[in-house]
Amino acid sequence: MSSANSALYIGLSGLDANQQYLNVTGNNIANANTTAFKASIVQFLPQFYTTDQAGTAPNGNFGGTNPSQEGSGTEIAQVTQDFSGGAISNTGVPTDLAINGNGFFVINSASGGQQYTRDGEFTLNDSDQLVTSGGAFVQGYGVNASGNIVQGALTNLTIPIGQTTSATPTQNVILAGNLNSGGNIATGASILSSQALALKTGATSTTLDGTTLLTDLASAGTPGTALFNVGDTLSLSGTQGSRDLPTASMTVTATTTVTDLENFYNNALNINTATAGPPAPGTTLYTDANGNTFLDVVGNTGTQNSLTLGSTGLTDTSSTGTASSPLTQTSGSFVDPTSGVTYVDGATGESAATSITAYDSLGNPITINLTAVLQSKSSTGDTWSFTATSPQNQGTAGDIVGSGTLTYDTNGNLVTSTGTTVSIDRTGTGANSPLDVKLNFAGVSGDSSSTSDIVMNNQDGSPSGTLSTYSIGEDGTITGTFSNGSTKTLGQVAMANFDNDQGLVDNGDNIYEAGANSGAAQIGVAQQNGAGSIQSGALEQSNVNLSKEFINLIIASTGFSASSKVITTSDELLTDLINAQR
Repeated sequence: MSSANSALYIGLSGLDANQQYLNVTGNNIANANTTAFKASIVQFLPQFYTTDQAGTAPNGNFGGTNPSQEGSGTEIAQVTQDFSGGAISNTGVPTDLAINGNGFFVINSASGGQQYTRDGEFTLNDSDQLVTSGGAFVQGYGVNASGNIVQGALTNLTIPIGQTTSATPTQNVILAGNLNSGGNIATGASILSSQALALKTGATSTTLDGTTLLTDLASAGTPGTALFNVGDTLSLSGTQGSRDLPTASMTVTATTTVTDLENFYNNALNINTATAGPPAPGTTLYTDANGNTFLDVVGNTGTQNSLTLGSTGLTDTSSTGTASSPLTQTSGSFVDPTSGVTYVDGATGESAATSITAYDSLGNPITINLTAVLQSKSSTGDTWSFTATSPQNQGTAGDIVGSGTLTYDTNGNLVTSTGTTVSIDRTGTGANSPLDVKLNFAGVSGDSSSTSDIVMNNQDGSPSGTLSTYSIGEDGTITGTFSNGSTKTLGQVAMANFDNDQGLVDNGDNIYEAGANSGAAQIGVAQQNGAGSIQSGALEQSNVNLSKEFINLIIASTGFSASSKVITTSDELLTDLINAQR
C-alpha cells in the first residue's frame, strides 16, 4: 500500500513540474512580440532516490549486484533565461535603439537605483531627456564646453531639439589643391589708360600730380570743363580674373585729390600695391615722352588678376542725377619709371583664385577672395605670392586684408609660408574686430599639372543655428545637426556588461537588476570591453522561437496528462485493494 501511495506523490510531482513547464512555455508564447524579450528555459531534475538494496562488489566466486533504487518523482531544477540576441527590426524612429551583441542599456529608476534593459524603445520627454517607455532616465556621458565626451559619472541624456547655438567666429581655414609648378612665371599685368588729362582753365592747383584737386582735373582736349564737381558720386565696378567685383562708391568733396582717386581705383579693383612687379602695380598719373598725362591703372600680375571695367568704366552721378563717364580706361601701355621697360596691357602668368566664406563673432558671412600667382622659379623650387581681399573689410584700407608667399621644394612640398594670417576690420558692425583668420596651406601641393586650383577644405566658424536633427552612432555617440550645417556631439549612451547574465534579477517590464551571482555591472560604452554595437532607428525583437515553444507545449501537456494517469491508476489500485478487504 505504501508503494501505491508513493506513486500518487510521484504523479503529483509530475503534475507540479509539468504545470510549471506549461506556465513558462505559455509566458514565452505570450511575449513572442515583446521588444527584446528573452525566452525562459525550464530544466528538470529527478527528486531523491530511495535505496532498497545497496549493491555488492564482485569477487572470485560472485559477479556482484547493482543497487536497487526507487525515484520519488521530478522537480524543476531552475528556470533560466536565454540571453541570445533577437532579430533587429528597423523602425525609422531615431530614439529607438537596438543592441547588436552583448550588453544592456543603463537606466535610472524612479527610486534612483541603477537598472538595466535591452529594450531600447526610448522617447524624449518634455524636457528633451531620453527616457524609457516607463519613464526611467537613460544614462550616458555628457560633453564638456569643447564638445568632447566626458566619461566618468553617468548622467541623464538630453537631446535639446530646437536649441539655438551662438555664432562661432572663424579662426582657421584649411585649404587644399595644387599650384601648377609647370606654369609660366607671372610677368604681365592689366594696364588701362585714361584719355589725356590736364588742369582745367582757371584751376587753383598749380601742378598736375597727386595733390591736384579733383575739381581742377579736365580732359586735355576740353580744358575749360572740369571732369568732376563737388557733390558728385563716383561708382566703379569690374571683374578681376573670373570674379565680379562689388561696386565701390566715393563722393567728391572740395578737398578730394587725384591721390584719393588713385586710392579709390586701387581699393575698388583689389590692386595690391605692396606686391612686386614688374610692372609696379597701382593707379598713377603717367606722362609719356610726348608730354601727355594719363591716369594709368596697372593691375597685379597673373591671369587671375586681369582687370576689366564695365562699358562706362567710372560712372559720375551729379547732384542732379545726371550720369556721365568722365574717365574711360582702355587698353594701354606703361613705361616703368625705374627700369624704363615698356609694358602693354595683358595679365599673364600661372595663377589660381578661390573664394572662402568665413564668419565673424555675430555669425555674419565674410567673403575672403584669395589669389595666388607664380612669382619665381629656382633650382631649389618655386615661390608663389598670394593676396587676400574681403568686401566686408571696414574702414578706409580697402578690401585687401593680407598677402604673403608660399615656397615649395623641388618635390612640390610646401617648405615655408608667410603672411598666412589675414585680418579683417569689422569696426562698426557690432562684431569683434579684427577678425583674424589663419590660412592653412599644408594641403596645397606644388606639383606640375595642367591647371592650378585651390579650394577650401574646411573652416571652423559658423553662424548661429538651431538643433534640427540628430543621429546616434554605433558607439552610442549622439551627434546633433544644426540648421547652419554645423554638427555637435551631445553625449554618449552608456552600456553595462556582467560576468554572468544568468545571475541578473528580472523585475519584469524588461528591466533587470544586478543579482548575487551576476557580478557587478561593468559600465562603459558600446563596442568596448565586450559590449556590442548600437543600431539606431531599430529595435531588438523577442528571441522566442515559436516552433520550439509549440513543441514544448506538446511535451509539457503530454507530461502533465501522463502524470495525471499515474495518479488515476494509483487511485484505482488503492480502490481495488480496499474493496478486496471487504
